[in-house]
Amino acid sequence: MTPIATVDLDRWRAGGESAARVLREVDAGLRRAGFLLVRGHGVPQGLPGDVRAAARRFFALPPAVKQRYAVSVGGRGWIGPGLEANGYSEGTATPPDLKETFAVGADTRTGDPRVDRVWFLDNVWPGEVGELREPLLAYTAAVRVLSDELLALFAAALGLSHNPFESLAARPTWTCNINHYPPLTAIGPPEPGQFRIGPHTDFGTVTVLDREPGAGGLQVYTDDGGWADAPYDPEALTVNIGDLLAYWSGHRWPAGRHRVLPPQAAAPEEDLVSLIYFYELDHDARVTPLDPPIGRVAGLAPVVSAEFLRTRLDAIMLG
Repeated sequence: MTPIATVDLDRWRAGGESAARVLREVDAGLRRAGFLLVRGHGVPQGLPGDVRAAARRFFALPPAVKQRYAVSVGGRGWIGPGLEANGYSEGTATPPDLKETFAVGADTRTGDPRVDRVWFLDNVWPGEVGELREPLLAYTAAVRVLSDELLALFAAALGLSHNPFESLAARPTWTCNINHYPPLTAIGPPEPGQFRIGPHTDFGTVTVLDREPGAGGLQVYTDDGGWADAPYDPEALTVNIGDLLAYWSGHRWPAGRHRVLPPQAAAPEEDLVSLIYFYELDHDARVTPLDPPIGRVAGLAPVVSAEFLRTRLDAIMLG
């Protein structure tokens, strides 16, 4: 039995007792693991595959070509190998994560250069793979709609009379990372303690993941069961909550702790691509944690979204 609940948004949308059961499942599932599998998500069938196919063509380009689009962690473009180690966010010094990334993000500028040059950068589109732009923009638009619905679902799961996120996500910050995990045959054996992505929690409100299953794939941590392979459902998206939402919940729900295993000797040719959408809030959103009896901890101080996120992003950057 997996601790990760599967919920169907169509059942919630239907209302009545079916919706009430979904809300109970959401609360119980997030309390166990900070993770859900979500069906009825509304992302058009085939769209993630179109993005993944175009991204594979980008990642297959020579390193010198990809270097034209090179950026550091948090930038828009190609984040090459060796620049990120997610284990540092937990205070654990680890070798660099075994991945490369193509990243895009929110570009709805505020007009304040101090804000825009950090949170609303220009997206970069590689001319060599022109077919990446349109499906990726369509995908991020669909997942933005889903993410707003998930925040409404989570507020309802706690029995709140209104959705507080309606006023906190008018111009939200978000990033979509396309992660490429090369095969063992391409990168060689991992160093001790090295992962495709080291153990960590995400930083924002919700993360929506479209992934490929594999031997060197996603694992989720729970207090009861330790590390275990995440279940895979081809009709569902994997959703986890991040540090900001966990804090808002008064630590009722833990941020979903997870890692991606290194390439495995038993699957030396395994080559995976994941689409990871990190959703946050308006950069200046003031988040007030829920007190007991909903939250578990009383008296947590309000935080500003951008300030909360910045310290965590800085922790995982190498060099």
